[in-house]
Amino acid sequence: MRLLDRLHRWTGGLIGLLLALLGLSGAVLVHKDAWVMLPHARDAQLWDTQAIAAGVERIMADPATRPRSIIFATRDFGLNRLSYAGDAGAYSDQAGTIVTRWDSQWQRPEIWLFDFHHHLFAGDTGETVIGIAAVCGLFFVISGTILWWRTRKTFAFRLLPKRLSRPAIVRHHRDLGVVAAPLLALSLVTGSILVFQPLAGIFLGPSAPTQIKVALKPPAPRKAVLADHPDWTRMIRTARSLYPDAEFRILSLPRNDSGLISLRMRQPDEWIPNGRTTLWFAADSGALVRTRDARALPRAVKAYNALYPLHAAKIGGLPYRLVMTVSGLALALLGSLAVWSFWFRGGLKVPTQPPRATKVSQGLKRPA
Repeated sequence: MRLLDRLHRWTGGLIGLLLALLGLSGAVLVHKDAWVMLPHARDAQLWDTQAIAAGVERIMADPATRPRSIIFATRDFGLNRLSYAGDAGAYSDQAGTIVTRWDSQWQRPEIWLFDFHHHLFAGDTGETVIGIAAVCGLFFVISGTILWWRTRKTFAFRLLPKRLSRPAIVRHHRDLGVVAAPLLALSLVTGSILVFQPLAGIFLGPSAPTQIKVALKPPAPRKAVLADHPDWTRMIRTARSLYPDAEFRILSLPRNDSGLISLRMRQPDEWIPNGRTTLWFAADSGALVRTRDARALPRAVKAYNALYPLHAAKIGGLPYRLVMTVSGLALALLGSLAVWSFWFRGGLKVPTQPPRATKVSQGLKRPA
C-alpha cells in the first residue's frame, strides 16, 4: 500500500498540472456553441435541400478560393465553418455569405482551445501525450479510491480545502476525488480510447479494434482530378434522396490524392455530432462511388462512435453538459492542488513511521 501511495503522489506531482489544464479546457469547450458570439450564430438550422445546395454552390464557386471543407451549421450553432490551407478558416452564414475570417488559429479562441485540448498544439505527438495523461488519470482514479478506503470513516465532502496546508489539501483531494471518481473515469476512459484505439479491445471486446478499422476505412483512392466546377447541387440532392432524415455535416475536398469528395451526414439515431453516414463522390465527374450507412455498422463500432459524444457532452443537452463541466472542473481542482501540495507543501518528503517505543525510551526500568 505504501508503494501504491508513493506512485500515486509522484505521478500526480509530475502530470497533475497537465490533467488540470485538460480538465479546465474541456469544461470550457463543452459550452463553446454558447459563447461564440457572431452574427447569425443563433440562426435556425436549414433543412431545405435546395437552400443548402445554393449555399454550397456559393461557397465553392471560385476554384482559387474555395475551402478544403465545410462543417455545416447545427441546431445549436447557426454558422458554417470553412477550413482553408494551414490554420486559415472562416465562418459563413447558411446562405454562403462570409461572416468572419482568420489567417491563424490564434485569432479564434475556440479554435486554439480545441487544438490545445486535443493536440497540445503539437499534432499527433501532442495527442499521444494526452492519451498517456488520460491513462495516468485513470490510474489515479483507481489507486485513489483504493487509498481512500483506509480513511473512509473520516470522509467529509468539501468543494475547497479548509486551508492551503498540505494535510488539509490531502484530505480534500482524497474526499473530493472519491466523489468525482465516476465522472472522472467516464472522461478518462473515453478520452484514452479515442487516442489509443487498441484500448477499445479492453472495453468493447477483443475484436473491436479490427472491426472499427475495417468499418471506418474509406474507399480505395481513384485516379481523378478535382473538377473546376463539380455539380455540388447534384451531390446534395443525391445524399438527401438516400438519407432523407439525415442532416448534412461535413463536405470535404479530396485529400492525399484520394480522388474522392466525401460528404458526411448524421442520421437521427446517431450520437456522434458529425455522423458516420458517409457518401463518396468521384472528384472529376461527381458520380456516387460508395456509401456507408451508420445504421448498418457492427455493434462494437456503434459503441465506439458513442465515445466522443459522451466525452464531449454532445448528447443530453444542457443537463449533461453541466455534468461534464463538473467533471472537468473537478479534474482541474484535483490536479492543480495535487501539484501545489507536492512541490510547494512538503509533498516531496517521504513519510516515515515513528519508531516503535521501547522500554528504555519509555523510561521503564527494573526496580532497584
